[in-house]
Amino acid sequence: MRHVFVWIVLSCGFPVWAAHAYAQFGDIRYPPGFTHFDYVNPVAPKGGEIRMVPPTRPTNFDKFNPFTLRGTAPYGIASLLLESLLTGNFEEPTTAYGLLADDVQVAADHLSATFHLNEKARFHNGAPVLAADVLHSYTQLTSKLAAPQYRTIYAEVKGVTVVSERVVRFDFLTPNPELPLVVGGMPVFSRDWGKVAGVARPFDQIVSEVPIGSGPYKVASPEMGRDITYVRDPAYWGINLPARKGQFNFDRINFKIYLDETSRFEGLKAGEFDFLREFISRNWARQYTGKQFTSGELVKRAFENRNPGDFQGYVFNLRKPKFQDLRVRRAIGLAMDFEWMNRQLFYGLYKRVNGYFPNSEFHAEGLPKPDELALLEPLRGLLKPAVFGPVPVSPSTAPPGSLRANLRQAQALLREAGWTYRDGALRNGQGEAFTMEFLNDQPSLVRIVGPFQKALEKLGITMTYRVVDFSLAKQKMDAFDFEVTTLRLPGTTAPGGELLELFGSRAAATPGSSNVWGIADPAVDALLQKVVTAKTRPELGAAMRALDRVLTNGYYSVPQYYSDQFFVGYRPRRFVLPPVIPPYYQPDTWAMSTWWSK
Repeated sequence: MRHVFVWIVLSCGFPVWAAHAYAQFGDIRYPPGFTHFDYVNPVAPKGGEIRMVPPTRPTNFDKFNPFTLRGTAPYGIASLLLESLLTGNFEEPTTAYGLLADDVQVAADHLSATFHLNEKARFHNGAPVLAADVLHSYTQLTSKLAAPQYRTIYAEVKGVTVVSERVVRFDFLTPNPELPLVVGGMPVFSRDWGKVAGVARPFDQIVSEVPIGSGPYKVASPEMGRDITYVRDPAYWGINLPARKGQFNFDRINFKIYLDETSRFEGLKAGEFDFLREFISRNWARQYTGKQFTSGELVKRAFENRNPGDFQGYVFNLRKPKFQDLRVRRAIGLAMDFEWMNRQLFYGLYKRVNGYFPNSEFHAEGLPKPDELALLEPLRGLLKPAVFGPVPVSPSTAPPGSLRANLRQAQALLREAGWTYRDGALRNGQGEAFTMEFLNDQPSLVRIVGPFQKALEKLGITMTYRVVDFSLAKQKMDAFDFEVTTLRLPGTTAPGGELLELFGSRAAATPGSSNVWGIADPAVDALLQKVVTAKTRPELGAAMRALDRVLTNGYYSVPQYYSDQFFVGYRPRRFVLPPVIPPYYQPDTWAMSTWWSK
């Protein structure tokens, strides 16, 4: 490290300078000179291979550039090939440690963050990682040639200055204590990536060239297709960094793609790959049996999930006039019978989602607490009166409730909204029948959607189910060309600027953004700013609960279900697991970064 660790807190509560790490709220666990994270084995042997199936939708990949809108990049390419100035861990939600940068200085007014690059940092082509590469990466990611979410993520960055060869400064528009983490987590790639005869090409035309990164792995064979293998770089510059020690132990990480779940599971049993995270409860309850499991060749294990719960739900496209009435959206939600599905289809493995941040400190419950009211009262003129009452919970059919009673309530809401049943369908005043199309790329969801369809039919609503391949689904979602779909948002312990991309008005009008609902609400925007500018963890919690309360009262989604366990099948004879399981992890990233071969 270039400096002795210094941590000063002014009366405003802002940390001035942290040499080896930065924490949004000042809670740094590991001191200067730490050697490794507690949940890794610092002397884990290198070697062997892990073969996995991506947890994302199965599809071929047709590009190596993960930052542009069109096309599909292979799973893992950004996390294994590219690095950032700072890196987090599986223990601390809002703290990051030096990676490409060995020093970070945050100004007293929190309007800038200055990073010094580690002199050992090298790209895969042997060139040093310099401040000019950081500036180049920022410039490309925030250009109109990159996917639009990056412009949202870095919207509060005023500018980037190359101070010297290895010093770069980010200036901010607002004193937001999260911003050093946001820019510290920006992927950095070489200025040489995509150049032909020394001439740079437009960023969106860099397709078949593998990113020139500085990460622990390279692509084994740069060919488009279905499967991809990453090989560990024996000359990886950061192998002994405290934030990397004991990690990325496999010589090869292979991701295999199966286009249907049957062939995927048969591939696991046949030994074609070693690790599978299961998302379908029926498969978990019924398929993970047989001689391979009896003999111990395969293990079926439910790992504890201490992360905040995922949000999963049917989402409405508010850009469609039929979904702009809150009463209509609320009525549709009353037609979902979670209790029946959990009993009959899910083997009791799931819990009902309530709100957008379930099973976390950010989930709103009951009446607003004083800290929430302090944020909501200035927005009262923009909010529905119901926001100040008990937060809605997802409809239930548990006794004494019933689906019949819920559908009666839905009928009344639809009638208030001008929709009545006549001539064999639910119709508006112009006689138009209420129909909606459910767009998805997962054939396995047909059995889940079926009961919902039948209940909607009792209201006179016809919902058709359209299954398309992943590529077409992505195109249609990027263009907001859908009516209803399903969405899963992983829970987070450190919410911040990414919520602007999910719920912000600016993102709602940006094709390709993650605001698939089209939520454009000034009250939501105001609360998002409270989230990203929170100076303490309690302030963050209050802002998040107030946001959850407003979103839930908007009935923008039909909440579905989540699990407090990770369902994993793997080959125990091939791997050693570290003795400590960290609190905040995803099974796939934890396995490929901290397990090792026997």
